[in-house]
Amino acid sequence: MVSVGVEIKETEVDEADFEEMKRFVRDYLAASVESEDDGGRMRWYPWHSSEYRFNHILNVVDLAGEIAEAEGANLDVVRVAAVFHDVAKLEADQDVHAEAGARVTREYLRSRGNYPESFIEEVCGAVVDHSYTGDLADVPLESRCLIEADVLDKVGANGAVLMLLRMGYESRTHMDAAKMVDRVLDRGRDHTDRVVSDTAESIAHQRIKRVQWIREWLEEEVSRMDANGATER
Repeated sequence: MVSVGVEIKETEVDEADFEEMKRFVRDYLAASVESEDDGGRMRWYPWHSSEYRFNHILNVVDLAGEIAEAEGANLDVVRVAAVFHDVAKLEADQDVHAEAGARVTREYLRSRGNYPESFIEEVCGAVVDHSYTGDLADVPLESRCLIEADVLDKVGANGAVLMLLRMGYESRTHMDAAKMVDRVLDRGRDHTDRVVSDTAESIAHQRIKRVQWIREWLEEEVSRMDANGATER
């Protein structure tokens, strides 16, 4: 006999439900841009498009899942929070997009399934926490996994390519490539200093190494480039 008030539904999110969440987030991001007369805020760079933002979310889902499994976090909470963490990124101001995203997440989870309220609140808490800039030791494990995954997506070859794409939009030439890649390395080292889990640190070091290779190849192949990335004009 089941006692009144006891939630009997498992919090496990099956793949069909998870795929539906991803479709919802993808469509929500696209609608956020389409609803704006000027084509959306900050659309000059491609990484401010709904397509880029959704791809970033998928990257974070994969990274967060890897970290959560290795660190013993609740994988369901982490993966669902990861898929919703930037759902409001293109419609809300940067400093409030996490809270706005948590509101969207809460409404979705309450209306699309029979998830326990405790599960919903854990997910929404992680969504809010993902923009936290303080010591990661002060947030729940699930939030930490999401934050670490979010910052790691900006580290490595992916970050280097995005920075090189930016060169074209700023009318720079390939001679500035090393200096631009240096920015990715600096940011990557800053992010690595922030993460605390062994899993995230390992991923970060691997990714920084890849960017260092790119930087060394550029210096080796571009004859007028010196060790500091400066060029003769």
